[in-house]
Amino acid sequence: MTVLTRRKFLQRSALASASACGAALVAPRTAGAAVRRVAANEKIVLGFIGVGGMGRSHFDRLCKHPEAIIAAAADPDTQRQQAAKTHAAGFGVAIQTYVDFHEMIDRHPEIDAVFIATPDHWHALATIHCLRAGKDVYCEKPLALTIAEGRAMVEAARRFGRIVQVGTMQRSDQAHFRHVCELVRNGRIGEVSRAVCFFDANPHHEYIPSEDPPEYLDWNLYLGPAPWRPFNRLIHPYNFRYFRDYSGGLLTDWGVHLFDIAQWGLGKDDTSPIRVESESEMYPDNMYEFPRFQHVVYDYGDARIEWWSDSTPHAFEPGQGYGTKFYGTDGEICVNRGGYWVHGKDGRQIDETLGPGDLRLYASPGHHQDFFNAMRTRKPPICDVEVGHRATAISHLGNIAARVGRPLAYDPARELFPEDTAASKLLHKPMRAPWRL
Repeated sequence: MTVLTRRKFLQRSALASASACGAALVAPRTAGAAVRRVAANEKIVLGFIGVGGMGRSHFDRLCKHPEAIIAAAADPDTQRQQAAKTHAAGFGVAIQTYVDFHEMIDRHPEIDAVFIATPDHWHALATIHCLRAGKDVYCEKPLALTIAEGRAMVEAARRFGRIVQVGTMQRSDQAHFRHVCELVRNGRIGEVSRAVCFFDANPHHEYIPSEDPPEYLDWNLYLGPAPWRPFNRLIHPYNFRYFRDYSGGLLTDWGVHLFDIAQWGLGKDDTSPIRVESESEMYPDNMYEFPRFQHVVYDYGDARIEWWSDSTPHAFEPGQGYGTKFYGTDGEICVNRGGYWVHGKDGRQIDETLGPGDLRLYASPGHHQDFFNAMRTRKPPICDVEVGHRATAISHLGNIAARVGRPLAYDPARELFPEDTAASKLLHKPMRAPWRL
């Protein structure tokens, strides 16, 4: 159990009092719990923020993890709270549930780590709040709603010395993704300077009227830092990702997964493109807010990543509707969750074996286990917050280029468009008072 000093107790009490008045982040910027390493034989105590969708998936798997125990969960939807409580009880675990995650963090000092699976617009506030409270964090992808929020999360993780694992689990849970990236990095398909990430189109839906929120949902808290709007069942429970106030469409949903593998294979985990250009076409009448067709080119100077999203899929790989495909001078490799496909140029055979002298990438024991191991060793996990931030930033850059309708030069070190003030304003988003970073 984490021991609370008097100073930490007073800090958390002040935090709880302020959050009750609506402030999301009120702890002093110099505050932060001392880094505690979980002992090898000690169970990791978990809290959850968001237990629907991916949150429920993580919750169900971790109810039976031998190294962890779930203490509490928070969700503004009380039906989801009850479902989580009932599921945990099936494993003999009694959990406490809350509407507001601030109360959960305040009432459970024993929590070592928090799994965050809220809609994207809550990721930054929830993560930074937990980091300041001395918790390690597993945050679902995409890391943040904006590039500025993602950078703030990286800085908070470093400032408070916490572990943050981002939920791009393809690096961990299916070994063939790592193998493909190793083949690319070891030159098996020659010199590679292009990767294409492709998927289906953003969806279409006719307009439906707003209505009163259901009694089981705290709609104001759900909206949080997002602008106020009446409840609409197309937003909650699952399709928030197709509205700009809460997410970034397919580019931040599936795009982050595909870009993450492209960056890993090209060795670009620590940077971003220097130029981005997008062509897109909106549906003529759609309640959702993202394009029917979108093609984005990301230029890194020495390499290029492309995004293709269309209702008429392009045949980048026969029989595959999505994936990440690397193009080399000697061949091509396409990979998705179903497997990978290698094509040598002019029918030549590609050597897929790796020897002792070849570059090998870190082999994760599984995304959850890697997170727990990082908590015990205090070493970065496979998808550290910086890695997740860079994969998410690609998605945001594509959406910004589509909105402004012109090519953009980007500075990956300063994370801004040095020649375009109007585009730079889209790198962050105002928060509804009283929430703030």
